[in-house]
Amino acid sequence: MLHFRFSTVLKAFSKAPLKRAFSSCRQKNWSPTLQHRCCFGSVDVRTGSPQLKALHAAAARSRTAPYAAPVRSYCFKTEGAAVDVDEQLKKDGVDESDKRRNPGILPSLEDLLFYTVAEGQEKIPAHKFLTALKATGLRTGDPRLKECMDTLKETLKKTPDGVTLDRHLFKKCVQSNIVLLTQAFRKKFVIPDFQSFTSHIDQLYEKAKKLTEGQVADYIPQLAKFSPDLWAVSLCTVDGQRHTVGDTKVPFCLQSCIKPLKYAVAVHDHATEYVHSFIGKEPSGLRFNKLFLNDEDKPHNPMVNAGAIVCTSLIQQHASNAEKFDYVMNFLKKMSGNEYVGFSNATFQSERESGDRNFAIGYYLKEKKCFPEGTDMTSVLDLYFQLCSIEVTCESASVMAATLANGGICPITGERVLSPEAVRNTLSLMHSCGMYDFSGQFAFHVGLPAKSGVAGGILLVVPNVMGIMCWSPPLDKLGNSVRGIQFCTGLVELFNFHNYDNLRHFAKKHDPRREGGDQRQLHFGPMDYESLQQELALKAPLWKKVPPTESDQDSSTTVVYRMDKVGE
Repeated sequence: MLHFRFSTVLKAFSKAPLKRAFSSCRQKNWSPTLQHRCCFGSVDVRTGSPQLKALHAAAARSRTAPYAAPVRSYCFKTEGAAVDVDEQLKKDGVDESDKRRNPGILPSLEDLLFYTVAEGQEKIPAHKFLTALKATGLRTGDPRLKECMDTLKETLKKTPDGVTLDRHLFKKCVQSNIVLLTQAFRKKFVIPDFQSFTSHIDQLYEKAKKLTEGQVADYIPQLAKFSPDLWAVSLCTVDGQRHTVGDTKVPFCLQSCIKPLKYAVAVHDHATEYVHSFIGKEPSGLRFNKLFLNDEDKPHNPMVNAGAIVCTSLIQQHASNAEKFDYVMNFLKKMSGNEYVGFSNATFQSERESGDRNFAIGYYLKEKKCFPEGTDMTSVLDLYFQLCSIEVTCESASVMAATLANGGICPITGERVLSPEAVRNTLSLMHSCGMYDFSGQFAFHVGLPAKSGVAGGILLVVPNVMGIMCWSPPLDKLGNSVRGIQFCTGLVELFNFHNYDNLRHFAKKHDPRREGGDQRQLHFGPMDYESLQQELALKAPLWKKVPPTESDQDSSTTVVYRMDKVGE
């Protein structure tokens, strides 16, 4: 059995920037006297190689002898016997140029990644690598991995079987994206145990799928054509981990979900003070389409129709409608990482033909001089209807939400799209005003920024963690997706995502941002010499040796180790 306990310095290690050569990860002295305690792994000596048996015997002979000198970094060593990673790499045919230049440094990250995936084999089937990659949450179509995937595709064409890669070919494929891949396989993303987390997401999805309440919106005729059975959830973390379930590739219109996005564009262009000289910041307490202004004759906030119409008038004020539309579309495409963003002309025509209430609001705003001077109100309403008719899928919209969660930087491209000021303001208003007349209850129960639309979408943001898009056309009496509300509520009941959750008082909730708990025991079955060495090379930099406790029991056939993690 192998026991592990965490030390309090793991945070420092985890937060340290990942350096390709691990130049700052020199091993400290692993020197405490520990009978036959060594660097890493749990090995049944009876099934081990002759080298390992010799190692065990030598260790047993020197149980009372302290280490005379510091152990070399990442070297598996006891008194009288030593097994060096470098020596084994030489046996494997590793050139000197493949190793790190300085003594005591890990083999290359590419080598470590190969050993992680290969699990003792000399070659890796490409599908095994891609399956392991998917388990981390990354997609093969991730723009950040394009060079790696292109090289992999070309390399496989030149291999004899078109399927497997040896270590050298594998290194060639992954070297261009090795830092991102290393972060993924070391579980350094915001959701370390991604598969466990997504299994809970799937359960929440299935639970909400059983709901049959609600009515599909029909006041815009084109929306009434959607099936009430459609239901989809997509998420994207700030590290670009993706998960989708349901009808996630079906396009639908953003409708009111566009409101926070175009407000963010307006603030990005003009800054907060200018935008809010025309629009307020308070919840209205009224229906989203009321003809009503605040005491200063301004719309209450950008999340109701009156505020969204005025916000539309602030975008590229001196440009034509065609230029304005392209300008907003360009922002949305960047926010979505260039995934699907389209336009439904049928919905636009349908909305304009049935938009009497919005025309009434527009004329009321014009009468109260709410627009910038020289604004053509009818032209603004045309653009307003067009922006509501922009199409997305759940998948592309989840990346937009993740861009907001990530402070304005698209997670899958790394491009800054919106200013931090624009994102902060947008999330603040989504939190207080984003869910129509349900905004107060949603803030109370869910405690996250969100915006709903009458097409059935709910754009949900977990700041610094992920963005989520839920979509199901049947709406409740307040205009929010029935299944979407159920999913969001269940999400926060299970995970500590509510803005005011505190793990000390909400111990029942899971925190998917943590890998396991503070205490952890790992058990390894019998492993041969090569497997032990790979475990050492991969995991030694994460652990330091500590004295045994009284509960640590040695046996004549099993090597037992106790480690403290270097960092948390």
